[in-house]
Amino acid sequence: METVCEGKQWDVLLSQRDGRIEGALPYLIGRKFGLKYILQPQLTQFCGPWYNYPDTQVVKQSSNQAIIDFEHRVGGDLAAQLNALGARLCLMHFSPTVTDWLPFRWAGYQQTTRYTYRFPSIADPDTLFAAASRGRKQNMADVENCCTLDTHFEPSQFARMHREYFERKKGEDLLSQELIERVCRTALERGQGLLWALRNTEGKPVNVSFVVYDDRCAYAQMSAITPEAPRNSQTYLFWQIIRHLSGKTQAFDFEGSMDKGNEYFYRTFGTTQTPFFEVYRFRPRFLSHFIS
Repeated sequence: METVCEGKQWDVLLSQRDGRIEGALPYLIGRKFGLKYILQPQLTQFCGPWYNYPDTQVVKQSSNQAIIDFEHRVGGDLAAQLNALGARLCLMHFSPTVTDWLPFRWAGYQQTTRYTYRFPSIADPDTLFAAASRGRKQNMADVENCCTLDTHFEPSQFARMHREYFERKKGEDLLSQELIERVCRTALERGQGLLWALRNTEGKPVNVSFVVYDDRCAYAQMSAITPEAPRNSQTYLFWQIIRHLSGKTQAFDFEGSMDKGNEYFYRTFGTTQTPFFEVYRFRPRFLSHFIS
């Protein structure tokens, strides 16, 4: 949060009982048109509640009723604290692991379902590759013959490529170069990120991807592609990254898109469509038009 929210105000709500933290909810808060808002930080796929269950073994042995009771009590406490902040606009993306948003509904929030695409397990990359669509497996040998893999790409160069990539698409890059470089460097320094590139025969980078990960999941955060990139180079680069991470983390999240074209690209890797909640509240509702 400190990395993606530098220069902005953020904090964490805590739900505690008997001196023990049972739940947490980080948030970014700011003002627009004089109104207080809470939004997802940039480059942050999920920022919903985290539940600290009493004990892993106890949870496994507990009834579904006991688990729901815990989530409702802790989630309700976090939702009440969120309301107490007085934000006129609030929008959050919950992790796919959060499957019950009822405490927030009861606190006045609404919900819409969004989708990402995941490999729940990347322990066997070759099996995953075999299950991908034909389109995701074509031209792999051609890419390998005309490109070399650079596993130590420079964040500042990637930030420039990312800007140029969006300019070619006739769109504005909503991510500042300073933010991109800072996030990349922080993840790389912590040993929780990969910034890999494909270079053509002239040594020019033609495709770059940035992935962050922990021991549970990896997330494909940003990419930049040039017109010189060979067909399916993006697919090839993702497969190389997944193979490398197969012994370091459990799952791989493409941070899928609701855009029709991007959705198809991620789905045809053979991934699992994974729903997650977008939970929001606007007071009054017409203020939703001010959120871009």
